[in-house]
Parts: sequence; structure tokens; C-alpha cells
Amino acid sequence: MYEPIRSGPSRRSVHTMAGTPSDVPHRSREEELDIQLAGHLAALLAVTDELRAAAPSADLDTAAARLAEQVARLRGGHAPLRAPAPAGRALGEAAALHRRAHALAGRALVVAASRADTAVAILAAERMDAHAAAAQQAEHPELSGAAH
Repeated sequence: MYEPIRSGPSRRSVHTMAGTPSDVPHRSREEELDIQLAGHLAALLAVTDELRAAAPSADLDTAAARLAEQVARLRGGHAPLRAPAPAGRALGEAAALHRRAHALAGRALVVAASRADTAVAILAAERMDAHAAAAQQAEHPELSGAAH
């Protein structure tokens, strides 16, 4: 009913890749985390650029610069590619963009904590706070005056 366990070099498993293990390039856990973190930060940067196009602010400009700096650091000095944000975004979409940015910052925070990258963890936590507050304000503008 079951195939017997094969042993010896001449009887390779059908699940074994061709070639020796050294034929396949492997990355360390740290390299994989760097790649994953750079991806999350680049996605957060793209959403930040969309928000900047819809409603420019000094806070978003600063955040975009800091995010781009961290992505470049994680990618060995290669600056992230940045496309111009689509023009004419409705401000009504701001809440959805802030929620998306909050989620991306949360993912970045988890990976940054996993790799013990304090600078990125702090940046991600700051962006989570900023996007949570901005999403709340965009969804409920009547509450923005009462919060201060």
C-alpha cells in the first residue's frame, strides 16, 4: 500500500530536487527578513505617496523620506522605485488608504521586531499611530475637534 523507504545514494526520493544542495542558492533567515521588511516598507511608502498626492502634509513628507531611507538601507543602498501617485484621488478614499497604511505598518513592525531592528520598529509604530489617528479623523471628522 505504501512505498518502502528508500535508502542509499542510488535511490533518491522523487521529492528531492535535482543536483546537490549547493547548486541552489540559499539565503539566511536574516536576509529573508530583510527582503520581507523592505517589501512591507516599500508598500507602505507607496501608500504614503498616494496619501501625499491626495492631501499633502509635512508629516507625510517626512514619513516618506524616512521610509525611503530605510528601504534603501535594507536593499543595500538601492533606493526604492517610486511611481507618481495617481492624480485626482478623492479625499473620501483617505480613510481606506490610512487603514491600508496602518496594516502595512503593522506588518513591518512585526518583521522589524523579529529581526531586532529598533529604528524600523519605532518608525513602523509611529506610522501605525499616525495612520490610526488619520483614519479615525477621516471617518469621523466631527470628532477631530473634540479630541484636542
